[in-house]
Order: sequence, then structure tokens, then C-alpha cells
Amino acid sequence: MRVLLTEGSGLASRQVATRLDQLGHEVLAAVSDPLCLARFTRHVRHLVRVPPFGADPFGWFDAVLERAVALDVEVVFPTQEQVTVLSHELPRLRAAGLCTAVAPFAALARVQDKVTARATLEAAGVAQPRSVVVRDRSDLDAWSAYPAFVKAPIGTASSAVRRVEDRSELAAAVLSLLGSEAAVLVQEGAEGTLVMAQSVFDGGTMIAFHANERVREGVNGSASVKRSMDLPELRAAMDRLGSRLSWHGALSLDAIVTADGPVVIDVNPRLVEPANAIAAGSDLVALLLGVATGTTPTQRGESRPGVTTHQLLMAVLGAAQHTGRRRAVVGEIAAALTHRAAYAGSHEELLPLRGDWRTLSLPVLATMATLVHPASYRWFAQGAVAGYALSAQGWRALSQSAPSGEVTPGAS
Repeated sequence: MRVLLTEGSGLASRQVATRLDQLGHEVLAAVSDPLCLARFTRHVRHLVRVPPFGADPFGWFDAVLERAVALDVEVVFPTQEQVTVLSHELPRLRAAGLCTAVAPFAALARVQDKVTARATLEAAGVAQPRSVVVRDRSDLDAWSAYPAFVKAPIGTASSAVRRVEDRSELAAAVLSLLGSEAAVLVQEGAEGTLVMAQSVFDGGTMIAFHANERVREGVNGSASVKRSMDLPELRAAMDRLGSRLSWHGALSLDAIVTADGPVVIDVNPRLVEPANAIAAGSDLVALLLGVATGTTPTQRGESRPGVTTHQLLMAVLGAAQHTGRRRAVVGEIAAALTHRAAYAGSHEELLPLRGDWRTLSLPVLATMATLVHPASYRWFAQGAVAGYALSAQGWRALSQSAPSGEVTPGAS
């Protein structure tokens, strides 16, 4: 099949491209910036130029729809926040003969912004850290838990979340956001292991689940090393949430595994990086493609715990960001190449070299740049987020306009 990824800048998109190509599909990627991850791999056959997504999702969708039809695309595969407009405009996709797997917009809107997601998780009985929705400074009068995290309703974890250590920092962070937002979320920090869980649903039924811990932190809070885990409590929470929302497509949670069990700190209506799941035996990419086309396989792989994967590019950039030292960058490269420490028994998940030497250029370029000037990590990291992040303006445009039609979940 000819499959169009909704963007080519993010880590998830790059990993999805590798797997789809391995499965024998022809992969294209919609991009507004030609210097993106998808350019540096043979797994993406063609970059499709489209307008920027964040502030004008409808303009982006119109361009994608036109180009997808012209290029005989069969499946539009959501890999980032473009899932929002695909859900909103699903009848137009179907009318054009295109397949995808997305939740109904009414369900998606209940988890897309952080303030609404808090209420949705609470109604589903999903444990969260203590939090408060702040609409006015007086809502903070009783708050005394630090550290805390101040979260804008819309934005990625690296761009819309601020950690604060005391009351003065809290007040400053909240007031800076309330100038442009009707409400923000303040959440108590939780101690424990950061875990990323993701699932695939077919008409409200969960058909796959995978969880992995962040063993090593990369640039901007990313996971440079991951290890798969068995977390029945989080699996049950995901199942309750998706069932309650009659979810269709991919659904992901970030959680902290505390001494009292997992607490959920974020929800995403899409896949996150799926390569660790694939390595652990749960092919979320193939399953989501099956949901999109109505050919969901009856045999569904279960993830094995203890499978370790890494992203060397994120590790190199993270070493530069966290230390600002060239020696740390060299040490990270050496540990990965010799499979020492956290890299023991690990496999590259973002830029696997087998049969794809073009992909080597990115970690080499990042290493050279950060060795010359460690602060250059910003160029690599910030450009990726800009390629796929939905802005508050874009979300308002979507949420304040009626979806183009109500659609019953099922194969497109």
C-alpha cells in the first residue's frame, strides 16, 4: 500500500516509516520543512510539501487531502498531532477514498487539552497526581505542594510544561499563561519511574498494549534508552479509559510509577515512539494500519518485559544539553558503540543502520556540531517540535467549529 505519514519531523514518524517499509509498504511523508528526519532515510520514498500545521490545521488538511488524492495514497497514517484535524474532517477523508484510524472528534476532544483530560481521567477512575485547575490567582491560595508542574492546555511536554519550586515561581508561571489561556493545570510532582504506555483500540476494544520505562533521559525530556515493562495496573487504566470513550485508533499515556502504583501525567490521542514495542513483540504499527484498513489481524503479539532499545541521536543531544561539555558527548558515543552501561544488550530504535546508510549522517552531524559547540543541540531539537506541534490557536479553530460529520468507529 501507499501510505502517507502526517509529518516527517518527529521521532514517532521516523520509527513508523522504518516499520511500514519493512512490511512492504511505500511510505511518503507530509512535511513543511524539507530538512527533517524523514529526509535522511531510504524508508521514506517521497517528501510531500504541505503548509505548516500548527496554527492552521484546516489549511494543512486541505493541502494534504489534495496531494494524497493526486498521489494515489491509500492510507493517511497519523504520527503526531495532525490526528486532531484528521478526526475533525474524517468524512472528507472517507469521501476521497482514503483510510485512517482516528477516534471520533467528541472523544478526542476529551483528552487533547490537559485541563479537559484531567476531568476525563478522573471520571474513568485513572489515578493522577494531586492537581488543581487554575482560572484565577485565588485558585492557588490553598496550594502548598512543591515541586509542581504548571501545564498549558495545549502543547507538547517540552514546550507547554514548566516545573516550579516555590510559590513565587508558581505565581509567575501561572500568571504568564493566564494572559492567553482561560485556565491552566497545576499538578504536584510525583516521585518514581517515568513510563510511556501506548495502545491500539478498535471500536472501543483494546487490541494491543505496551509500556516501557525511560532508563536514560535524552534531549528535552525524551527517552534516549527505554526498557519494556509489564504494568497490569496501567494496562487496566488504559482499557477503562479507551472503553469509556469508545476509542478508535491509537491512545497513549505518560505515567510515573510511584511506590503506591502508577499515576498518569499526560494523555496523547496517538502513537508515541513504537520501536520498543515492536522489539518487544507488539507490532503497534501493523495493528494500527490494520485498524485503518479494516484488516486487524486475529493474532496480536504480547510485549515481553525487559527489552532495551536506545536512540543515539537523542542521547548525544541530551548529553550536550544536560552538561554543556564535549567530554560528555564523547562518553555517550563511546558507551553506545561499545554497548556498555545502559546500552548493554540494547538495539538502536530511531536510526537503525541496516541497509540504510543515509541515516548515519544525522548522528554524525549532531556529534560534530555538539563537539564544536554544545549549545547547537537546540537547532536539532527545536526544529523537530515546530514541525508537528498544534498551537493553541489551531486547537481553538478545531474545537470551536463543528466536525464535518459524526462517524461510527470502524474501518475507513
